[in-house]
Amino acid sequence: MPVFSTAFVILVIFVVVLLANAVRILREYERGVIFRLGRLIGVKGPGLILLIPLIDKMVKVSLRTVVMDVPPQDIITKDNVSIKVNAVVYFRVLHPDKAIVDVENFLFATSQLSQTTLRSILGQSELDELLAEREKINHSLQQIIDAQTEPWGIKVSNVEVKHIDLPVEMQRAMARQAEAERERRAKVIHAEGEFQASQRLAEAAQIIEKHPAAIQLRYLQTLTEVASDKNSTTIFPVPIDLLTPFMERAAGKK
Repeated sequence: MPVFSTAFVILVIFVVVLLANAVRILREYERGVIFRLGRLIGVKGPGLILLIPLIDKMVKVSLRTVVMDVPPQDIITKDNVSIKVNAVVYFRVLHPDKAIVDVENFLFATSQLSQTTLRSILGQSELDELLAEREKINHSLQQIIDAQTEPWGIKVSNVEVKHIDLPVEMQRAMARQAEAERERRAKVIHAEGEFQASQRLAEAAQIIEKHPAAIQLRYLQTLTEVASDKNSTTIFPVPIDLLTPFMERAAGKK
């Protein structure tokens, strides 16, 4: 009886181990690449997966988007400026069987490919282009990396250059350049204002030339402004031409 009980317990344990190796549960975003005696038989999941113990082997692959940080790379631009650039790569596995069979480690391979492509593409561009046309460079990086990872069943959806680290000397030079540009714009705006003011003065001179009485009205307005702003006595010369009409009228009454 004790021997029978021991054999029964061993049988139960053996069955439990077989079931544990035969049953797999995959989440919605997971797929299982199944190998039977070393041969690829297909991709299964999600849900309950049944395997033949000791014969079938399953490699689990996630289909979620992977956000990979590309470490800073030392790059010499086309105009011989030494910079450090890091980036972020967004990709996901579309074909789990290719990602497992066609490349040894698709995460490591994608990381290395992103680093070499980043150095290659940015090394062909000038510094001003890197700073001003970031979106164009990101699109170019995405297309090149995606084309090379496609045989692995990987889709690169986006590549973003995150940070460009410039040398201190270059930062100072760019600061001086930006300051000079602001001064240039200020001078242009000031000159434009002087030009418009001169145009208005020329138009005013033409109007006064056609209507001499306008200068008299302007003179009286100036007297009013000075009288209202100054509390002290102000001696203001009055042109004789301003009084001529009144003198002529008084002489006519006589």
